[in-house]
Amino acid sequence: MRRGERRGAGGPRPGSPVPVGKASLEEPPDGAPSGRRSTESEVYDDGTNTFFWRAHTLTVLFILTCVLGYVTLLEETPQDTAYNTKRGIVASILVFLCFGVTQAKDGPFSRPHPAYWRFWLCVSVVYELFLIFILFQTVQDGRQFLKYVDPRLGVPLPERDYGGNCLIYDADNETDPFHNVWDKLDGFVPAHFLGWYLKTLMIRDWWTCTIVSVMFEFLEYSLEHQLPNFSECWWDHWIMDVLICNGLGIYCGMKTLEWLSLKTYKWQGLWNIPTYKGKMKRIAFQFTPYSWVRFEWKPASSLRRWLAVCGIILVFLLAELNTFYLKFVLWLPPEHYLVLLRLVFFVNVGGVAMREIYDFMDDPKPHKKLGQQAWLVAAITATELLIVVKYDPHTLTLSLPFYIAQCWTLGSVLVFTWTVWRFFLRDITLRYKETRRQKQQSGGDKGSAEGNTDGTLPGPDVPTGPVEAEREGAPALD
Repeated sequence: MRRGERRGAGGPRPGSPVPVGKASLEEPPDGAPSGRRSTESEVYDDGTNTFFWRAHTLTVLFILTCVLGYVTLLEETPQDTAYNTKRGIVASILVFLCFGVTQAKDGPFSRPHPAYWRFWLCVSVVYELFLIFILFQTVQDGRQFLKYVDPRLGVPLPERDYGGNCLIYDADNETDPFHNVWDKLDGFVPAHFLGWYLKTLMIRDWWTCTIVSVMFEFLEYSLEHQLPNFSECWWDHWIMDVLICNGLGIYCGMKTLEWLSLKTYKWQGLWNIPTYKGKMKRIAFQFTPYSWVRFEWKPASSLRRWLAVCGIILVFLLAELNTFYLKFVLWLPPEHYLVLLRLVFFVNVGGVAMREIYDFMDDPKPHKKLGQQAWLVAAITATELLIVVKYDPHTLTLSLPFYIAQCWTLGSVLVFTWTVWRFFLRDITLRYKETRRQKQQSGGDKGSAEGNTDGTLPGPDVPTGPVEAEREGAPALD
């Protein structure tokens, strides 16, 4: 059973069982091609394969069969159609999750356990199917269907306006002149910090995180005529969000990435560690990565990587916007547990999806498939957007203010112009200069060869060029 992260196709998979007593350092023998990338850490694993790491497929099948047999033979079925329907749907989902946890293909992560990530892969499938079901309902039926999940849902909710009085110091309020600041310090402040800390661990790049953070604030400015929730004070946008919450989260995330890249990844079986302190430390480190890969996105290195990074930024921004628009069109209050569960879901699947996207970009083979979790995350984001479009097209078609449309048009033109220059015009210019230089150099070499054939040697007043000096074995002087 695979426990480690993927390496080259030819070498053994990290974490795979090796004979007891034979330590396995994840390095190929001398002269063999290395399957480990330069950005990937070394891993030492003693190969211990305990009960914890086994698949337990027969055990899960036996327990599942016993539970279903108990429900069928010993439990009387209630005469409640709605209750039986909900119970049957939940049971079907649980059976599918049991199958997926034991039988689904492993992803790139193995800690704390591969079954954990297989579970979230199956949850992704269930969530995508749920979204497709909602997409095929009428607007009224889709909103009322959520009453089966929570009877309190299905009623329109007013959006809270975070704008209004934007004075940081309100002199007219003698009791508490900073009341506007305290009003903004709600539960979303630590949520912003924690969210950007985790996003930094997913993206593993300061520039990309900062661009997404700043662009989302511009999107809030641009779309506040559609969602009143986006209407915030200027200092709430740029000081509390970008600088304090997002900026501090990105900073702490980068420090954590630095620690993870320098950490020694040496794994021993729990029963091979003699001290209790070592055992407790090993248990704690079970919740850290098995190995570490440093992401080097290099968006300007090729058109393919540039488009991929732009696509990643676009999907991140769409997922962020979907959070607010889904609440608006499905009438979900911001504090409802379904909103929190969706965020927890994206936290768990986002890291796997980003790793699979990076592997897809970094692999030299042109026909490699996109990872399963990355595929599902992209499908879920697109389906959520389609639900928003279907359930409230009027809000989405509210035209942008003219100055906002001008700003986005100008930004799009600048990005397109830079792309054309960087990956087309610049390359053509460089190739033309290189061809011209080679022609001049070949012409100079030909003229020098003809001069030597005529018996003429360069005199003291005719300095030898760099090419001729190098041909004579002397260093070329500038």
